[in-house]
Amino acid sequence: MSDISPMDDFDHITGRQLAAARALLGIGQVELASRANISAPTLRRMEASEGAAEGMRNNVASVIGVLEAGGITFLDGNYSGSGGPGVRLTQPAGASIDMQERETIQYREFYENDAPPGAGG
Repeated sequence: MSDISPMDDFDHITGRQLAAARALLGIGQVELASRANISAPTLRRMEASEGAAEGMRNNVASVIGVLEAGGITFLDGNYSGSGGPGVRLTQPAGASIDMQERETIQYREFYENDAPPGAGG
């Protein structure tokens, strides 16, 4: 079994993993539920599940899909570096926003490093 769960094999993802993943992304239950097109009470029940996240399979898949799109990787209990199931943030939560770097830096001349090598800054 792989240490990272593929999207189509999520029966082992726990409610606590969903809650931890949401916390890593810094979003609330209402926002995650909205992004996953489910109700907030449905998400609360999923996160409160003992063991595997309970709910309709398509709802659980939708929540997991939103979390994975935000950079979350789910780790199962067989991951060699852990004592059990967990989550990892594999990319910054803001990485999914499409931004042009040239449009976000106002004073590019101060951004570029023009110091000689070894000069610090």
